[in-house]
Amino acid sequence: MSSYIAPLKDMTFVINEFADLDAVSKLPGCEEVNAELVDAVLGEAAKFAQEVLEPLNRSGDQEGAKLANHVVTSPGGFKQAYQQFREAGWNGLAGAAAHGGQGLPHIIANPVQEMWNSSNMAFCLCPMLTSGVMEAMAHHAGAEQAARYLPKLISGEWCGTMNLTEPQAGSDLAAVRTKAVPSGTNGDHYKISGTKIFITWGEHDMAQNIVHLVLARLPDAPEGVKGISLFIVPKFLVNVDGTLGARNDVKCVSIEHKLGIHASPTCVMQYGDAGGAVGYLVGEPNRGLEYMFTMMNHARLGVGLEGVAIAERAYQHALEYAKTRVQGREVGQRGGDRVTIIHHPDVRRMLLEMKAQIEAMRALAYFSAATLDKAKRHPDAGEKRRNQALLDLLTPIVKAWCTEQCVEIASTGVQIHGGMGFVEETGAAQYLRDARITTIYEGTTGIQANDLVGRKVGYEKGASAFAVIAEMRKTAAAINALGGDLASIAKSLAAAIDVLDEATRWIVDSFPKNPNAVLAVAVPYLKLFGTVGGGWMMARAAVVARKKRAEPGADAAFYEAKLVTARFYAEHVLPKAAAYAQTVVGGADSVLALAVDRF
Repeated sequence: MSSYIAPLKDMTFVINEFADLDAVSKLPGCEEVNAELVDAVLGEAAKFAQEVLEPLNRSGDQEGAKLANHVVTSPGGFKQAYQQFREAGWNGLAGAAAHGGQGLPHIIANPVQEMWNSSNMAFCLCPMLTSGVMEAMAHHAGAEQAARYLPKLISGEWCGTMNLTEPQAGSDLAAVRTKAVPSGTNGDHYKISGTKIFITWGEHDMAQNIVHLVLARLPDAPEGVKGISLFIVPKFLVNVDGTLGARNDVKCVSIEHKLGIHASPTCVMQYGDAGGAVGYLVGEPNRGLEYMFTMMNHARLGVGLEGVAIAERAYQHALEYAKTRVQGREVGQRGGDRVTIIHHPDVRRMLLEMKAQIEAMRALAYFSAATLDKAKRHPDAGEKRRNQALLDLLTPIVKAWCTEQCVEIASTGVQIHGGMGFVEETGAAQYLRDARITTIYEGTTGIQANDLVGRKVGYEKGASAFAVIAEMRKTAAAINALGGDLASIAKSLAAAIDVLDEATRWIVDSFPKNPNAVLAVAVPYLKLFGTVGGGWMMARAAVVARKKRAEPGADAAFYEAKLVTARFYAEHVLPKAAAYAQTVVGGADSVLALAVDRF
């Protein structure tokens, strides 16, 4: 078994060079943010991830969460680790300072979240969902609600969940049936009744209270998604003085037996078996889905980071095995000692494929985190709008592309182990099992792709997409001018940008006339954008690495490795862009050609 080592050098490289730390530090509320603070926070987070969370990852997977009499018990050590997590202040890292949080930007909080997920994804899901609840309530809850719930959520004394899915609804939230009936002498609360499924950490023993955000319908609500409201439904009611009161009418009736993340309880929650769970309306009636999307978009970037994190852990595990597993002699050697498998060319290819893609994924995810900070905090309204449009475009790409690549990378990790990867004893299989949910969480890859080609490209007539492509072309021109050892990167990037531009123009032109054709190739288009976006980031990395390598006292080994991974990405990953583009432009008809009854 390997031990997780946080990739701090690459994290800080990306934060400083791509996430524009200097610009973020100039935003309101970020004046104290600098490289020294980043190093301090990430360094302490790495220790916690490596020393507290990672040792519980395998044991938690083996033991799993347990349900008895509607009570979920977390695996051994989880409750104690959560208390340490909370007491160290990690839960409130990006929380609003007005409610007790540290108010740090996402460009610091998100890399920390990557470490939590690499070391123990099942554990991390609990505080990740709480942070999403905090985000939604900070934007949409009333002042009294914020004062009552946010300080405890930010401190981690209470946890939060999101309750959308129902047995008959799935991703079709228009079919939500959970009811909310006005109650109380002044109609100051509602009685909630219904069933919600797939509720991550919906019930557990790690916190004093659990605050559920629940989608439900009022009696006079219109049909469809326009008739959904959002409610706060706490596990324990909260008294006026902030103390906990009676147990609410909400309970966990079962937990799922899953492929992976066994330590994280995925609950079926029942509301209102004893007359109705007490709930409190958030914001205005019938705007619940709009409010919940504040949480979901926040969570989608978080799930994209899960993809980066699990891929990194799978890579480190495979690398350790490749460096220690002795098998065969080097090519051309008929005698002498056998060597570790990292000496074999195909194993090196697989390791480089993992490493290069992870570095590209991390760069794109952190770049998006900085864009989120600018969208939230920039004092100029025009810059806020520009960054929000860019964030809207990048969110489905980061979520879906990073997670799809994660599954592929974790599978490659199993392949490097050979037959030993297929047995649980080596641990490689857990990363593949855990990775598989990430492409489904917070909207499947297909849903993300439909959002991308529809709302983010089609309706916008490609404005944000073409703006990004223009920035990519600037990078390609700059790297082409440098020449030398960057020539192959410049050539591959320029070709990939051209096919992305062609495919985007096809999407923009086809969407008004034939949206079904566009949706038929939406996933290949998303993968195309992610692949080229990753290549853009790696090209920028190569430019910086070549410059930094020549500076006095530079970490030459790190920068040389960065140049190699950038070149590998350009020569082995970017060529896939042409195939994706060909599928987008010419592949829709065959998807729709076979009648439904012929399948």
